[in-house]
Amino acid sequence: MRTAVVSRRGGLLLRTLVLLLPAAGLARPWTVQAAGVAPEVAVEVEEEVYRYENPDNGAGPSWCFGNTCIVRGGSSLFVSGLEKIPDVRPLNNTRWLLYVRSDEGWRLAQKDPRDRTREPSPLGILPDGSVLMSVNPTLTGPDAHAGPAQPQILRFDARRPEAPFETILPVWEGNPDFTEHSYRSFAVDGVRGELILFQNVAYSHSAWAFRDGQGRWSARGQLAWPWGADYQKPQPIRVCYPSVQLRDRAVYFCGVSDILEPNEAWRAYKRELTGRDWDYDFRRLFYTWTPDITGQPFRPWVELASRERTCGWITPCDLWVDDGGTVHVLWTERAIDPRLREKFFPGEKQSESLHYARVREGRIVSRCAILHAEEGDASAPLPGRARFHVMPDGRLLVFLHARVPGSGGQAADENRLLEIQEDGTPGPSVRVPLETPMAAFFTAGVRAGCRPSDTIDLLGDTGQAMRYARVRVGR
Repeated sequence: MRTAVVSRRGGLLLRTLVLLLPAAGLARPWTVQAAGVAPEVAVEVEEEVYRYENPDNGAGPSWCFGNTCIVRGGSSLFVSGLEKIPDVRPLNNTRWLLYVRSDEGWRLAQKDPRDRTREPSPLGILPDGSVLMSVNPTLTGPDAHAGPAQPQILRFDARRPEAPFETILPVWEGNPDFTEHSYRSFAVDGVRGELILFQNVAYSHSAWAFRDGQGRWSARGQLAWPWGADYQKPQPIRVCYPSVQLRDRAVYFCGVSDILEPNEAWRAYKRELTGRDWDYDFRRLFYTWTPDITGQPFRPWVELASRERTCGWITPCDLWVDDGGTVHVLWTERAIDPRLREKFFPGEKQSESLHYARVREGRIVSRCAILHAEEGDASAPLPGRARFHVMPDGRLLVFLHARVPGSGGQAADENRLLEIQEDGTPGPSVRVPLETPMAAFFTAGVRAGCRPSDTIDLLGDTGQAMRYARVRVGR
């Protein structure tokens, strides 16, 4: 555990934000044109929560990155973990863990006593102190590779997390054929005490179930995927890894295309390279919403971004809806699949970028690149994952990861924090001085039912361990 403080004060207006490289002590230009004052940050805690072993089943502790595996309830923190079960074959060879942190530090409160699963288990929290865990135990025997699964919500008492939990079964429309590949999304309205669960059904749609503040599963339905009419073989476009928010019974859903490579020429070339008949596309960002999940259908899908032309890559990062109904969206883009560049796109420039947009009624009203690194610029930071953080006074911050060039061609991981200003532009950023920077991370955010806070609770995946950090934010 340690404390470190970095601050930026004064009334200076900056046109180009300068990024300090701690390893080399050099300065290089950040790519955002920014004005204002960077947030003041203090790293109050850094510590390991638990260590894990790779389950080799296609998932891992941070696989459900559109959700979160950390929530705060008052002075207590809760983390859902993932443990590989010895001598059990994949895919369903893991179990969930529940950790709690109090003034005495972290402790394991419970682990799954009976079931097996493939994926990590997202968390949410209700105003009454209930900690909710979305789980998806398999219904198969231990020798089965794959098969049916049963989505459940587990309810823990935040005051007594070691006490027996309640198992809640969602009520679905019909009898969906769920499997261990859930691609599920779990969102909680922390004001109304309501929740929604989405879980994919093959390549056709996502089933959803809504639970109201009285504990009734009062609405259910299907979210049909957008239709890919412009493909060589028209088909539904499965949308995965979404960020979902439930607010006053309105639901906002933004995710990325995830289908078998639809371009026949690209698919054939990928088969030559990999020896596999499958390779998935992640290059179209789709968004939909409903003003009232209990009575109004989802609006037609809107494509917010695409890297289809050059076979690029898009990763959704986060979504947040403000008091005025404006939807804020974060995502990353890579222009070209490097494997296909020489053969199909020899004249195109590679680039990587972190994008921010504001959306109203399905229309982008403003958009900018918070970070942009283009081929040929050796000084530009390479953007990574990012998350929103909402302050009690309504300010919206972005916590992000980047790979920062250093001396001798060496790059270093770094986390930074910046504020989204009232006009929708990103302000100056400040480096968050973590001893162990986080490339893949969760936050205890409002989409999981947590309250806005002047502290950022982070759960990061270092590849062998899950670590916690608490960052306090000032002006």
